[in-house]
Amino acid sequence: MKFTKPNKNWTIVWFILALIFVLAALPVPPQKPIRYIDRESGEVKTENVYGEKWLDWLYHNPVGEATLWTIAKRKIVTSLYGDQMEKPASADKIMPFVKEYDVDLSIAQKQNFTSFNDFFIRKLKPEARPIVADSLAVASPSDGKILAYENIKNADFYIKGFRFNVNSFLNNPELAKKYEDGAMIVFRLAPPDYHRYHFPVSGTTASSNIKINGDYYSVNPLALRKKAEIFWLNKREYGVIRSPLFGDVVTVEVGATMVGSMIQTYSGTTVKKGQEKGYFKFGGSTVVLLFEKDQIKIDADLLTNTANSLETTIKMGEQIAIKK
Repeated sequence: MKFTKPNKNWTIVWFILALIFVLAALPVPPQKPIRYIDRESGEVKTENVYGEKWLDWLYHNPVGEATLWTIAKRKIVTSLYGDQMEKPASADKIMPFVKEYDVDLSIAQKQNFTSFNDFFIRKLKPEARPIVADSLAVASPSDGKILAYENIKNADFYIKGFRFNVNSFLNNPELAKKYEDGAMIVFRLAPPDYHRYHFPVSGTTASSNIKINGDYYSVNPLALRKKAEIFWLNKREYGVIRSPLFGDVVTVEVGATMVGSMIQTYSGTTVKKGQEKGYFKFGGSTVVLLFEKDQIKIDADLLTNTANSLETTIKMGEQIAIKK
């Protein structure tokens, strides 16, 4: 019997594949849990993170990071997954998700959904999210967890010593100058949250947002701790509300991993505080508000918690600031 010599090229290929497999299987170092303040009770709680093991692997394993760079941050991956969430078969995922993340369906306008995305973009009963009535108050545009900064220029953003780059974020140097030392409020929507967003103040606005192309990194703190500049790398779109009380307020919606799209539902140029602006399709996502300097006084609890590196839970319509 004649034995052939192994092909040298194939030996190298198998060695590389084995090395990749070993690296991919390396355990991820334990990550600091995501802690936040429950605004209603004042308790410190730990977040049950959707896809936590996957996120840890993507951002803290060498093969995971390579996968993130080459595949996971790309639009095609998000689009394909988003398409799956539109199919009727995806409705089977709803009830396990509701139980795992304790989603309150009793406040939804309907109880039966045709797909997971139909559930994800559910509307709530109006009484479930009352809008703060004081005309001098700013209303939260969404449910989620909030970080608040009265002066962007002087505040650390997620990582000590890292400052938020408004110019890169808006991709508009002239507009960015107005907000460099203004206030910024960041609303992080996790997958279990209500995913429609609303106007925080009344005023007039352009009929369409300015769109900025970008990637689809996760906006979860597990990712932001590793790559804090995600906000100006991701796909995003913004509009300006011209308010007689609060000046020009910029509202920005930021896409993220598995966010299929941001859909604007409002029409016309006159908008009212609490009016629906749009919704995110499947995935975690972010809304950012920018205010000009000295226009608002952010609620003290939100500033204190942010200074302590803790997010605060928020519901759409709650007061987050008042006119200064």
